[in-house]
Amino acid sequence: MLFQKRFWLGIADGSVTLAFRRWGRQQVLPGRPYRTAAGIIDVTDVTVVDPATISDDDARAAGHPDAVSLVADLPGDPANPTYRIAFRRAAGPDPRAELAASAELDPAEIARITTRLDRLDRASSYGAWTRETLRLVEEHPERRAGDLADMVGRERAPFKLDVRKLKNLGLTESFPVGYRLSPRGRAYLDATRD
Repeated sequence: MLFQKRFWLGIADGSVTLAFRRWGRQQVLPGRPYRTAAGIIDVTDVTVVDPATISDDDARAAGHPDAVSLVADLPGDPANPTYRIAFRRAAGPDPRAELAASAELDPAEIARITTRLDRLDRASSYGAWTRETLRLVEEHPERRAGDLADMVGRERAPFKLDVRKLKNLGLTESFPVGYRLSPRGRAYLDATRD
């Protein structure tokens, strides 16, 4: 789920436990975890509500001072249903962080990573990118995404999306500015270097 930066601290400290969204169709399901920039959340309830019934207490739980400001700030088409999403911060660590920290790769795990990277390369409309991107991140740690994208002649937004795919495999880590190879990513490159 996407949240504006102003809500990240409240999500992380547990003071923000609600979100309201206008969607053409429901985008999240109760009982499932979702990644946010503030960490993983567990969605506990999703209901359709009339925006006029949103209380000041609900607005404060969503990080707004009152219901009037929340409704005024509500993104999306007003013709769409308004969803009230209740959530809590997930208790455990982000599985991607645990995966990224595992630098002991046996041959079977190296083969699994290679298969996944090959699949991403084949699915790409602009050709093989995974190893080039890993090497780029290795050579330019914590460099702005736009700079890295320019180095390989790509647009920033799709480049960032691709790096996120590598992060989902535990191969990169995000920083306030740019990325670094994770221990797992470094171990993979070291094991497969010609």
